[in-house]
Order: sequence, then C-alpha cells, then structure tokens
Amino acid sequence: MGLRDLALLIIIYGSMPLILRKPFIGVLIWYWLSLMNPHRISWTLMNQPFAEMIVLTWLFGLLIAQNEKKQIPVSPITITLGLFWFWMLITTFFAFYPDLAWRRWDLVWKIMLTTYLAILMLNSKERILALTFVVTFSIGFYGFKGGYFTLITGGVHRVWGPTGSFIADNNEIGLALIMTIPLLFYIRSLVTPKIAKHALLLGVILCFFAILGTQSRGAFVGVIAMGLFLAMKSQNKVAYLFIIFLLAPAGFIFMPEVWHERMSSIDDFESDASAMGRITAWKMAYNLALHEPFGGGFDTFRPSVYLMYLPGAGASGTDAHSIYFEVLGEHGFIGLGLFLCLGIFALLTCGRIIRKTRGDPDMLWMKNLAAMIQVSLVGYAVCGAFLGLAYFDYYYAIIAIVVGMAFVHEQYEKREISVASKPIDAVAPVQLGDPRSSRMPQSFVNLKRMIDRVKMWYKSL
Repeated sequence: MGLRDLALLIIIYGSMPLILRKPFIGVLIWYWLSLMNPHRISWTLMNQPFAEMIVLTWLFGLLIAQNEKKQIPVSPITITLGLFWFWMLITTFFAFYPDLAWRRWDLVWKIMLTTYLAILMLNSKERILALTFVVTFSIGFYGFKGGYFTLITGGVHRVWGPTGSFIADNNEIGLALIMTIPLLFYIRSLVTPKIAKHALLLGVILCFFAILGTQSRGAFVGVIAMGLFLAMKSQNKVAYLFIIFLLAPAGFIFMPEVWHERMSSIDDFESDASAMGRITAWKMAYNLALHEPFGGGFDTFRPSVYLMYLPGAGASGTDAHSIYFEVLGEHGFIGLGLFLCLGIFALLTCGRIIRKTRGDPDMLWMKNLAAMIQVSLVGYAVCGAFLGLAYFDYYYAIIAIVVGMAFVHEQYEKREISVASKPIDAVAPVQLGDPRSSRMPQSFVNLKRMIDRVKMWYKSL
C-alpha cells in the first residue's frame, strides 16, 4: 500500500467521528469522493465502497443530531426534483431491459437521496460556501492536472477523467470543467491574498487548456457559450472579456493540427460518423417517446431498440449523446418536461436572488455566487446537448446549492440569520499587532491564524 492509499484511508476513516458529531461533514466528504473519485486514482483501493460507508455514517449522524434542523424547503425546484425522482422509478418498472434499468436505478436513486440530504442541511452561508469549495476543487483537480498535461505534451494526447467515474470519458470531463471555471472565478473573488488570486487565475487557465486537451467538439462549443455568458454575468466585464479574448487565440494557436482537424469537422457533420451517430440516437429517442409514454427506461439505447423504432438506421451505439434525448428516450416526454423544468427553475431562482440582493453589501457573496452558478448551468445546458450526462451528480450538487441559497436568503429577509459578506480570511484571531504575536516568530503567527480559521470554520458547520 502506497503513501497515497494510506493518506486516503486516514482521511476517510478519520472523518467518520467528525461526521457523527457534525453530519454536514458527511456532505462534504461524500461529494469529494463522488466527484473527485480519489479512490479511483489510488493503487489498491479502486473498488472499495467508501461512498456507501460515508453515507451510512452521515445518515446515522443526522438521526442522532439534536441541534440539526431537519427541514427540506418547499420550492418549485424541490417539488420538481421529487417528481422527477418518482417518475424515473415508475419508468423503471416498465423498462425494456429490467436488469440493466434496475442496476442504473440503484445509482440514480442514491444521487437523488444525497441531493435531498444536502438540501436538508444547506441552511447557512458557511455550509453553502463549504460545499461550493469542495465540488469546485474536486473537479478542478483534474482541470489543473489535465491543463498541465496538455501544455507539456503540446495537446497531441487527449485528457481523460478517472476510470469508472461519471467523468471518465474525454467528453464528460470537458463538460465538468466547463461547469467548474465560473465557480473558480467566484472563489477567486472571495479571497484577498494576491498569491491566492494569481493561483486561482492560473487554475482557470489550466482548466481552459484541459478542455481543449479533451479534443471534445461538444466541450469546444460549450466553452465558447460559457465564456460569453461568463463575461455577461461578471461584475468586471472588460477584464473578463480581455481574459477570454487573450486565452482563445493563444489556445487556438497552441493546439496541434489534429485538434484543428477534429474541430473543423463540426461544420461538415454529415460526413462525420460520430456526428451522424448522435443524430440517429436523437431520432430514435424521439420516435420511442412518441410510441411509449413511459419511455424505454434506463439504458434503453440498445441495437434492438434502434431496429424497432428507427429501422432504416440499423443497429447503433448505446449512448444517447445528449442529456435531453437521454431523458426523452428513457423517461418519455413527461420525464423530459420535468428535467427541463428543473434546470429552468434553477436559473430563475438564481435570477431572483440576483435581483433581490442587488445593492445589499451583506449579500454580495450570494449575488455573485448565483451569477456564476447561472453560467455553470448554461455551460451544462449547451455542452450537455451533445453528451449523455443527465444524471451527473455534479449538476445535482449545484441544484442543491441553489436551493440552499434561496432558503438562506429567505431567512435573511426575515432577519432570522446574519450572512454578512466578508473575505475568506477576514476573521483572524491573532493579528500582527496583537501582543501575543510579539512573543512568537512570524511563521508561528501564520500557523496560529490558520489553525484558528479551521476551528472557526468547523464550529460554523
């Protein structure tokens, strides 16, 4: 067992007593495991059920917690999410391939359950920011790593995600990074040290090159849409436009000829087998939904179904190649309607938060986060049109954060909580002018500051 594996075991098993004491730690650890998949890049722990262990500990801690408020906000998002969850269960009973469908359902219902559990506990500014940090850096890790790989290899090799995860394929990791870049910009607006701001800007640049390194045409279209919307939603539009128009030509010039050839095939999609395979899958999903009100159930994109609902196309692949047609084919028009309403309600909720918090300095943190989440959702909506990631847990984590923001804002308007905007390092019990600091070296002062911040952060969860 290597040092990496040992560190992972220490973090996971060491977190369990903390989860029992403060169940929200379970939310953070679960999303870290679910999104970053650190066990899948270890040497000997790839198939260990760490996520299930954390969820069970998290549930037990939530049951015995006495000071934890246990209330799911009633909103269009939570109602729609519940209806979508229930409808997917109904369609699974009528699935064309029951064994495959129930196996897929076993994954999806856990994502829905943990989404509701996260919503249940996202009732403070500190928790919302903590989850935002965790999901951002869990995916951002692969952007930093992939961007560096792309730069040192000249972009001739593709960037992939961890094997066996939602983001294993080059297309999926490209989509995840598109959703991450706006959140990295948001976190950059929270920190005050210049070195942290520069490091996060470097992280954004690396994520951009990682997206190019995936050589995914869907991700290429998505990053353009995300970049333009990012400039529109940002406070300093000129600075963001400058960064975009600086990065875009640099990336375009840097990438090798094989990348340019692949991207140029977007215009000539009729002669591209992969593009035509997407169109075939979309036609089949539409025909299936017209004839089957419950759709075909999970994992219905199979050769025999193609032969039945699109005979002229012959047998085809097993990927829907679109979040929209994936839901349409598997859960029918009702499922697609619920799925679309979920995203629309999330965008509208963010827009309402932005309007209501405009001009309120105490809520600046929420206004900016809502704006950047809108950018992430637009990236998911555009890039997802070409990728089958309708049940991506990252998307549902962002949905949970939106519900949490709406709840906290409602409590703030009632003056039941205080959510003042402060930089990440604004509160530090030991300052340079403090008499205690004169009795210790500067390095110990900084260490003391960091320990105090961790303690305060832990107590606030």
